[in-house]
Amino acid sequence: MIKQNITLVVVRFFSLASASLLLSACGAEDQYADIRTFMAEVANEPSGQIAPLPEFEPYQPFTYGSANLRSPFEPPVVIPVLTEEQQVNRGVKPPVNHVKQYLERYNLASLVMVGSLEQGGATWALIEDADAGVHRVQVGDFMGTSWGQVESITDTRIDIIEIVSDGGGGWLKRPRTIELKSVVE
Repeated sequence: MIKQNITLVVVRFFSLASASLLLSACGAEDQYADIRTFMAEVANEPSGQIAPLPEFEPYQPFTYGSANLRSPFEPPVVIPVLTEEQQVNRGVKPPVNHVKQYLERYNLASLVMVGSLEQGGATWALIEDADAGVHRVQVGDFMGTSWGQVESITDTRIDIIEIVSDGGGGWLKRPRTIELKSVVE
């Protein structure tokens, strides 16, 4: 058994010795020799000078001079011939120096007629606004956002004439009506 142990120790010794011999043979060469040579050559070369940056001219902004002309991507503007109605409404304009009344803050669609009354020979209409407030109006009062002026008041309706844009730089008179709100319970 001692003989076997000695043989085993000898085999291990020789295998370790051969492995270390192989490893030392691999490390004997200088694997970075070519890099060191290149670095030495570059260090021995004379250093050059860096060229100065070129001078840049200051930026001159471009002014587009055709901003007021028609865009080439839009069709040409055709000036329509005025219709008979537009010729009649040519003198229609919103009132000048008009003091706004309370109901002119609301769109006519949000105003509702809830009743009418007569007082001192004058007929008044009762109008409920979008905030549930009730106001009285008479002929000549203004209401709505488009200069709507009350033309006539009956027990069941209010006739109003609004002044609205015709889309071509002019104004049109547009009749509107607010009917009495019927209460069904």
